[in-house]
Amino acid sequence: MAGNSIALGPGKVDLLEAIQRKGSISQAAKEINLSYKRAWDMVDTMNHCFKELLVASSTGGKGGGGAQLTSLGNRMIILYRAMESTAQTSTQSEWETIKRCLKPPPDSL
Repeated sequence: MAGNSIALGPGKVDLLEAIQRKGSISQAAKEINLSYKRAWDMVDTMNHCFKELLVASSTGGKGGGGAQLTSLGNRMIILYRAMESTAQTSTQSEWETIKRCLKPPPDSL
């Protein structure tokens, strides 16, 4: 969190990765089934929460616009995915215990 805003989370990292692949906020939004407005709002929040921009964009027009991740944006993807991996590994035992307590799916009865 940064103030009242959520600076980074799984959806925002998914969006950053899509922008990295597509080179465009609008194309990234389409790829991950977000509206352009929602994607733009997410980028705006991230850019305002961090000390440096995560996404640099240029406005559209005849030649079209585009977006690219800054070095900090790329770094945040790497750090966030590493954090997810560490969390998953460190909670594996508890997750296995939880799964043993669940009812079997209806189709397996």
